[in-house]
Amino acid sequence: MTRLTRRAALIGASAFPAVALLSAGARAQAAWTPTQQVRVVVPAAPGGGTDIMGRLLAAHLQEAWGQPCVVDNKSGAGGVIGSTEVVKSKPDGTTILMGNIGPQAIAYSLYRNMPYTPASLIPVSNAITAPNVLVVHPSVPAKTVPEFVAWLKAQNGKASYASSGTGQSPHLSAAWFLQLTGTKAEHVPYRGAAPALNDLTAGVTQFFFDNLTTSIEFIRANKLRGLGVTSAQRSPAAPDLVPICETMPELKPFDVSTWFGVFLPAGTPKPIVDSLNAQMKIWLDSPKTKERIAAMASVPAYGTPEQFNQFVNAQIAQWKSVIDKEGLKLDVN
Repeated sequence: MTRLTRRAALIGASAFPAVALLSAGARAQAAWTPTQQVRVVVPAAPGGGTDIMGRLLAAHLQEAWGQPCVVDNKSGAGGVIGSTEVVKSKPDGTTILMGNIGPQAIAYSLYRNMPYTPASLIPVSNAITAPNVLVVHPSVPAKTVPEFVAWLKAQNGKASYASSGTGQSPHLSAAWFLQLTGTKAEHVPYRGAAPALNDLTAGVTQFFFDNLTTSIEFIRANKLRGLGVTSAQRSPAAPDLVPICETMPELKPFDVSTWFGVFLPAGTPKPIVDSLNAQMKIWLDSPKTKERIAAMASVPAYGTPEQFNQFVNAQIAQWKSVIDKEGLKLDVN
């Protein structure tokens, strides 16, 4: 009886690795994958950061899942139109939103007639974050943020600042900065960063809280002077630029990063959410993806659905405070 027990034990021990491997294989096969074409909705025009990230993700998912994955640009109303289309889509994993700070955080407080709520979308994972940068025209004498604040106070509201559009991250970055420092300036909105930068370099406006991605070449060419980044950490793309929150006590709360993240319609089953999240991690961990993200002056920002949900809720609360104090309200049209 003893010999039989030992033999059985040895057989069981030798078989265990195969059982473990089989279980791992079964788990891999059990992970959800689509059986038809997948659509990544980009709620912005082609060529911008949201579009670039959407196309990079679509290429990865097509290879990983073995199904066609197309990008569908649905711009308008600051990203609300494209987001609404995803909210109304079937929650089966075949319609994915490459969202961003605008329609997934700012819009809830900015628009009076929002067609969806935060609960209408499931946060899957953040993708990247990137700071804005405070750039000034060379005629502005300030070389540091405290000097700039002193200059603004001396201007007594006569200075003007550009933005890429009312209610967008560059506009609200400036609004929050002015709120915290007790200063005033005239807002001059443009239809995008390119015309805003053109007028800033021409001296039509005096400063701009632009995305670092688009302003960095102007700084390097000495066409604009960079005074600091809006994130709490220095950017690897511009390590000499100090975080603005470190420059003055009243600016300590100032922490702004633009971001792009992935969402699914409410009601999407958890296995689909988890499968997409796992692919997000694989994609963002790829050296090729990291290299492309670095070229955008950004950093990867993978997180679990729970972590991303907490992040999005914090962003919604942060921008609600700024927008309410600014008294800014728009209509979706």
